[in-house]
Amino acid sequence: MNRKKFIKNSLLGVGALSAGTNILNGNGSKHHKSTYDKLIDQVGFNHLPNNEIMTMKTVLHKANTRGHANHGWLDSNHSFSFANYYNPDRMNFGVLRVLNDDRVSEGRGFSTHPHDNMEIISIPLEGDLEHKDSMGNVATIKEGDIQAMSAGTGIYHSEYNKNKDKEVKFLQIWLFPNKKNVHPRYDQISLAEDTIKNKLIQILSPNENDEGVWIHQNAWFHLGALDKGTTINYKLKDIKNGVYSFIIEGDVEIEGQDLNRRDGFGVWETDQIEIMAKNNAKVLLMEVPMNV
Repeated sequence: MNRKKFIKNSLLGVGALSAGTNILNGNGSKHHKSTYDKLIDQVGFNHLPNNEIMTMKTVLHKANTRGHANHGWLDSNHSFSFANYYNPDRMNFGVLRVLNDDRVSEGRGFSTHPHDNMEIISIPLEGDLEHKDSMGNVATIKEGDIQAMSAGTGIYHSEYNKNKDKEVKFLQIWLFPNKKNVHPRYDQISLAEDTIKNKLIQILSPNENDEGVWIHQNAWFHLGALDKGTTINYKLKDIKNGVYSFIIEGDVEIEGQDLNRRDGFGVWETDQIEIMAKNNAKVLLMEVPMNV
């Protein structure tokens, strides 16, 4: 994947959202509580380790134990406490604070709203998600695209299902940054499906000139579409980090733990993990620092 081929040029041609820009340049920050402040108050190293695996620490989040909210136009499952879902044992995995599995109805979406000091990653799974923000970016992201925003000193953005005849499904992921009050920025790439077949492709890193999008955090994301029987080892980039695996589709085994569609499995205090596909599967690995 060549960063020179990234499709940023298509995102900058429409101009800034005037309303969002005016609010951002005014005193809007005084009228809402900081995204960072709302979420940092709730974190803690409060996972409940699975003591049956003695060589490393793990935490298992089965799909049917996630928080759930159905607002009619939005049907969302929360791997960690979010909005009206609160579970003191499910606040975060290191700096990984939000992992929402969202389904948005035809033509509906999130109106313009603010964020600050958060690294926000969107991964569409089906359909087309239309994005607009106060930095002037306008884009439609779809399956195969990876979008990242560093909210930094503050942004406003909106997200809508562009289609009138089908849902859009996407993962929204929030990480605490390792540097506050940076200049807001936007990044996006597109992946062909065959590039992730039976391999783990890096889609995010802390390095501007590395593969994938980049963010202000010592984190690496990898995505793989694995055929049944495929076994892959993942070696951590930083042994002080942990890895949270999210099974997008299919069934896999990671370090002896059976995992199914939409399960989450966190591992730390190890330098590598082994992943075996029990049938055709799609897996997202999120390597993140364990201390906020």
